[in-house]
Amino acid sequence: MMSRSSGGKQKYDQVLVDIADYACHHEITSAEAYNVARLCLMDTLGCGLEALAHPGCTNLMGPVVPGTIVPHGAKVPGTQFQLDPVTAAFNIGCMIRWLDFNECWSGAEGGHPSDNLGGILAAADHLARKRLSERKRPLLMRDVLTGMIKAHEIQGVLALENSFHRRGLDHVVLVKVATAAVVTAMLGGSHQEVLSAVSNAWIDGQPLRTYRQGANTGSRKSWAAGLATSQGVWLALMALKGEMGYPTALSAERWGFYDVLFGGKPFRFSRRFGSYVMEHTAFKIPSPTEFNAQTALECAVKLHASVKGRIDDIECVVIQTQEPALRIIDKKGPLHNAADRDHCIQYIVAIGLIKGGLTAGDYEDEVARDPRIDALRAKTVCVENKQYSRGYYDLRRRSIANAVQVFFRDGARTAKVAIEYPLGHPRRRKEGVPVLEAKFMASLARSFPPKRQAEILLLCRNQKRLEATPVHAFVDLFVTSGYLN
Repeated sequence: MMSRSSGGKQKYDQVLVDIADYACHHEITSAEAYNVARLCLMDTLGCGLEALAHPGCTNLMGPVVPGTIVPHGAKVPGTQFQLDPVTAAFNIGCMIRWLDFNECWSGAEGGHPSDNLGGILAAADHLARKRLSERKRPLLMRDVLTGMIKAHEIQGVLALENSFHRRGLDHVVLVKVATAAVVTAMLGGSHQEVLSAVSNAWIDGQPLRTYRQGANTGSRKSWAAGLATSQGVWLALMALKGEMGYPTALSAERWGFYDVLFGGKPFRFSRRFGSYVMEHTAFKIPSPTEFNAQTALECAVKLHASVKGRIDDIECVVIQTQEPALRIIDKKGPLHNAADRDHCIQYIVAIGLIKGGLTAGDYEDEVARDPRIDALRAKTVCVENKQYSRGYYDLRRRSIANAVQVFFRDGARTAKVAIEYPLGHPRRRKEGVPVLEAKFMASLARSFPPKRQAEILLLCRNQKRLEATPVHAFVDLFVTSGYLN
């Protein structure tokens, strides 16, 4: 019988070794990465707090068995729950992702690396409380920021050159892999234990993208990342118990990930792991939309004043966009639910033209019943702008461009409004940070009294003080007696 910890004498796939080397040994030295990680922490938790106003999200949260409280368990921000780290990771990850409002990364594969905060924060909080009970030094928030930077890097670098959705797989496979690597190392795992956790993450049956596409689009896309990050924590805990790894999880002939799920092609890499992804991540600041539509919404909002009195006179709306937007969010026909609508560029632009802005509530049935929305969708044409597609895939530019122009029945037309980079893009960071902070403050105001809001904001604005704060003390600032709508 094979020893659980041995994995045989085979050499591990180099990709697995590189991930483990990075998770265990790489020192993050970039001050900019830590600064952006701080902003990302604020924004991601703010998105989670906003989601607590939505029963569809809160209905999935809490312990597996109602009433369970776990000693030294991880606490879930905005709630009264204290749970085992796997369940807490699902809860936090579900909150973070529910509104499709957390930051985004683009490449051959899109995704949201801040989804990993669900597992990172849950595991760190649990370990901090456990260490405190043993009179040991608890983890600090700098450890959480370091974990965030590394999870962003693992997920983001893998996404740059490797398309999973073209194989029918959902991008959350990368959340599971990144969380497994970072959490295993954060919990004190050895290099071998990280290899075990990560190899098992690749071997897992991977989620299909069915729940994001066409008529099947549904609410699972809002909790899929929560499941993935919780699975990463579970695999980390299994590895720490001595569960074996699988050296050729990727490359094994016929049975490995490459042959079974990736067309026999090995992963391609354009850069080594460092801190590039966190430094260049893009925030969703103005509105919760699928990221390829962010600039389209900004264009529509700019046109609102010119069209608001003439909505019924519109003959045609033309959206020039990038190839991935056509593939992912160009939708015709009935939209069945909020998850379907927030992945429809025509719906998003229609709301922007009609209302001059968009909130999460605009995806709900009550707003969607407005007959003007579907009438505008039917008049909207999406076309690829090859230059926009090239800019999207150019790793030096990483643009997410859209242009919108409205044509009226009498022959009049608006100016064509084109925006290359959304407000949350690194190239608009200086402009975006004050708006990001305002977004965070609005989220805090929904859940906490003024004194607590001020305490959290003051801490989160101070990089040095935040990094020195014990994780459990930070999380305790976000605890409430229940859901506050």
